[in-house]
Amino acid sequence: MEPELIPQLIAEIALADPRVRRDDKIERRAQAKMWAGILAEVPYPYAVHAAQQHYARSQFPILPADIASRWQSVVRDRMARDVDPLPAVDPDNGAAYRAAVVAHRRAVVAGQTAPVEAPQLTASPAAAEAKARLERLGTYLPPHLREGLAAHRPGRAERERLATEGLTDPLDVACPVESCRAYVGRPCTRPGRGGARHALTSGSHPSRTEAAEQAARAVV
Repeated sequence: MEPELIPQLIAEIALADPRVRRDDKIERRAQAKMWAGILAEVPYPYAVHAAQQHYARSQFPILPADIASRWQSVVRDRMARDVDPLPAVDPDNGAAYRAAVVAHRRAVVAGQTAPVEAPQLTASPAAAEAKARLERLGTYLPPHLREGLAAHRPGRAERERLATEGLTDPLDVACPVESCRAYVGRPCTRPGRGGARHALTSGSHPSRTEAAEQAARAVV
């Protein structure tokens, strides 16, 4: 915002809250100078909008920091959604390339250009199958918590990876090995002393993997 617009902004805000405007001329000039420094990057229309939003919910006098922080949130959101599209200039011309990138970013920040967002993945038969497999696995955790716990639940994480990548999951079928007979969803084991069972270090029995692949082909 240009410094000469600050007195106009304060006067407009004062129509809703007279407490904002200083009565003393010296204080008024100092106030305008201070607000101009804080709101240097904020467009005038947005500053008015932020003030309107503030007084729609609050009876306290607005501070320039309230306007600036709201604007910074808008800028962060816009830049987070923008993917910096390839400029329509010669990439070998470094100066022109950088200038085009900077111009695009400034236009996005100012709201003159909408953020260029990454294209969403379209639903395909493979994506639908991956989603169905994940739903069969079931979950009670939000995605960010599930990802954070992946290292502590390697078996579950591996099954989710196989489902997402469309690969065969041996645990989708029961193990046909006589000494194992692990149920669907349960890892393969081998017998130990005293009737104990030990998990296979290699994952699943090969015949179980083959059975899962045959079952997947039968579905297709």
